[in-house]
Amino acid sequence: MSVLYWIILMTLLNGFIALAGAVSFLLTKKNLKKITIFLVSFSIGSLLGGAFIHFIPEAIEELLLTKTVIFVLLGIAVFYVLEKVLHWHHCHEGECKVHPAGYLLLYGDAIHNFLDGLIIAGSFLINIPFGIITSILIILHEFPQEIADIGVLIHGGFAKKKALLYNFIAQLTSVLGGIVGFFFIKASNYVIFLLPFAAGGFIYIALGDLIPEVLKEKDPKRRIINLLSIILGLSILVLAKVFVG
Repeated sequence: MSVLYWIILMTLLNGFIALAGAVSFLLTKKNLKKITIFLVSFSIGSLLGGAFIHFIPEAIEELLLTKTVIFVLLGIAVFYVLEKVLHWHHCHEGECKVHPAGYLLLYGDAIHNFLDGLIIAGSFLINIPFGIITSILIILHEFPQEIADIGVLIHGGFAKKKALLYNFIAQLTSVLGGIVGFFFIKASNYVIFLLPFAAGGFIYIALGDLIPEVLKEKDPKRRIINLLSIILGLSILVLAKVFVG
């Protein structure tokens, strides 16, 4: 299978993750919160593991430390701006004190997913195993987000089917990002710069966005389970580094 086919396959899978939001139709608000918070905790470990164990070491080998740090910080800054300016917000409880407008949320998600597609393309252009690991990281992060986004859209007045359809369309921009990334990055040879940039994005999402959600948990038993979920997510990325490279 050629690299382009891998990119299209993984970005399509990422797009279909939007349909995970249908889970929210079947669960009560209380049960939905229980499930998503554990997924969020797992995502924290996997995102930090991907950034610090895979992306940053790989970038340092090519760019050395100074350039790597600069692009990590750039990634953090860009993701921060996207969240604040576009109100791209992960409302994991389905209710936020400040609700972004439904269409604005979709617009922000579309840009976010396009960027994910670029990162997936860049990772596959390094090598296929690295691209697969990157794609899995992005999909793991998207899963709880998509469930939450459907809740936000419905809360904002969208009908269930319309919310699911529009969210799916916004998620499919990752395919466009993957195709654009394949041709642009391959032609420009700037693929290595995407790694520390993506690492910065993952670090921001994990530390600035997801951890505050997990820290809201007051129950001691749930806190322990959340911690174990974070460790599990991190451990899987450590094992992937050991056995896949």
